[in-house]
Amino acid sequence: MPVYLQYYFWLIAVSLFCFALERLRPWRKDQKVLRKGIGQDLFWLVFNGHYLGMVLAMVSGRVVHAFNDVLFGLGVPVPESLALVSGQPFWLQFAVFFVLKDFVEWNIHRMLHRTPWLWEFHKLHHSIEELDWIGNFRFHWAEVIVYKMLSYLPLVILGVDGNVILVMAVIGTLMQDLNHSNLPIDWGPGRYLLNSAKMHVWHHDVELHGKGGQNFGIVLSVWDWIFGTAYWPEGQEKPARLGFRDMETTYPTGLAARFLYPFVKLGAARRRD
Repeated sequence: MPVYLQYYFWLIAVSLFCFALERLRPWRKDQKVLRKGIGQDLFWLVFNGHYLGMVLAMVSGRVVHAFNDVLFGLGVPVPESLALVSGQPFWLQFAVFFVLKDFVEWNIHRMLHRTPWLWEFHKLHHSIEELDWIGNFRFHWAEVIVYKMLSYLPLVILGVDGNVILVMAVIGTLMQDLNHSNLPIDWGPGRYLLNSAKMHVWHHDVELHGKGGQNFGIVLSVWDWIFGTAYWPEGQEKPARLGFRDMETTYPTGLAARFLYPFVKLGAARRRD
């Protein structure tokens, strides 16, 4: 397979591109490259961007196969067989997949904030105190499983071309890196369609401005504007502080502790119940 058809090539290219942009035109000029937590974020970049994908590819194939066997035994068509848009032009497959995937993931993201036990996993992402492109990769591996499980059925029934999935993955990585970046991006009038660094920074505000938070958009911001979860105050460039309440006293700082934190916390809660 040519290197340009492999996601890892684009992961490296997008990462270097965003890093270079931040050096050329930083938004917060006093923010250091080697800022607090950068070492952990390098780990999450490698782990979540490479190794986790390899593990999930091996495991998910077996899970999907078992799931399809169950459906076959029940006489129900397997999701892949529906292939609703497989015969359509590339651009139409991409457009349908792009919009549906973003809407599904917007709902999942909102659920991570509003469901207490899922929030324990999502806290890792919100523990970042200075946003830059690499902060996009600070998330707990269990989140990926949640996203994959809940988005599997609505996306797999489309039956889109593999190249559509690759292009969407590259665009998604680029946009999410830019949304977390130390770059003065707001897209001007396009802000009502696309998420941006200046909008997403408010998602990381310690203060909540709605049920469970605000600005849950992944690539598109339009869902937040439509469903009333958008927050972008006039006259304020960024929040006073990023993170979440009581982070300093209730959340561990070590990498290993953060890796295990949700399971320890949920286990302790179950024993109390």
